[in-house]
Amino acid sequence: MINLRIPRLAAPRPSYAISRRASLRHSLALVLGSPLVSGLAVPAAPLRIGQIGTQHAHAAGKMTSIRQLPHLWEIAGIVEPNPTRRTGPFAGLTALSEDQLLADASVRAVAVETAVEDSCATAARCLQAGKHIHLDKPGALNHQEFRAMRLDAEARGLTVQMGYMLRYNPAFELLFRAVRDGWLGEITEVDAAMGKLAPPALRAQLAKLPGGGMFELACHVIDAVVTILGKPASVQAFSTPTGEDGFQDNQLAVFTYPKTTATIRCNHADPFGGPRRRFSIAGTLGAMEILPLESGTVTLSLSAPQASFGKGTQKLQLQPPADRYLGEFIDLAAVVSGKRRLEWDAAHDIAVHETVLRAAGLSPD
Repeated sequence: MINLRIPRLAAPRPSYAISRRASLRHSLALVLGSPLVSGLAVPAAPLRIGQIGTQHAHAAGKMTSIRQLPHLWEIAGIVEPNPTRRTGPFAGLTALSEDQLLADASVRAVAVETAVEDSCATAARCLQAGKHIHLDKPGALNHQEFRAMRLDAEARGLTVQMGYMLRYNPAFELLFRAVRDGWLGEITEVDAAMGKLAPPALRAQLAKLPGGGMFELACHVIDAVVTILGKPASVQAFSTPTGEDGFQDNQLAVFTYPKTTATIRCNHADPFGGPRRRFSIAGTLGAMEILPLESGTVTLSLSAPQASFGKGTQKLQLQPPADRYLGEFIDLAAVVSGKRRLEWDAAHDIAVHETVLRAAGLSPD
């Protein structure tokens, strides 16, 4: 495995500036049929990890994933003062205070799964205690706070892995490879959507967040857009709410690049939002569509044969991960144990966070 680091993102970044190391790893994963798992060295002993918070929408899922990796991770405990929330995947874990967890020198990493309002400050305290962190999306309400935290991590030589699970999805790995290796030519358009039908309780919860669904949910696909295209030259945000509860449930963002336009939709009033989630990309030499988003179903169109794929349009069925978060913690174990660096650096995460805010109609200043 070639030990290269992904190039830092600039604004704008070339449309296929993904690292050769990433491409090689993606290729290996595709050949072996196991995204981001194959070829990873197992630590000599499990690394110790703790989790702070259970309020994030992904909190239970993240702990479920960690518990499936006892050869990689030993769970130090959970920071959750409310005992009624220490159930399900948190049952049986040692209840700790934050001070106890962060003072434990044997704990190498912390999963930050608090409410979004508290996540960045919590992450900053973990970094100050010398811990690597898995920080769930979108990471912060305030951009300057997020930027300062992310740069502090880099200055300390600590890893911040953002909770964007599409990074570890085999269809997106193929997408990143196709763009990186120029299969699709110069990218001219991207169209993505990530919606759902939000019940009243979720609408009320998300209405409290500035930026609506685009901020809280569509950040996943925005991370993918910035991964392949870099930070957009401009962002236009549109919101057309369907209800009277103050929740921005129907949003559109348009990103412009020198030769590319990307459109992102987030609709929380869509009863078929799940199966309609998609990511479509077109270039001067080919196109690719992932639909539904996490299904592994890919339509790939090529003007010329590439790798093992023929000229023309082909339907591919990649094996979606049974656990959408497992790849994150497999990769994090390799990073924390010093086997490699995370492929998404501070510059990338800062660019994504700024772009997410602008797409949600918010100012990063």
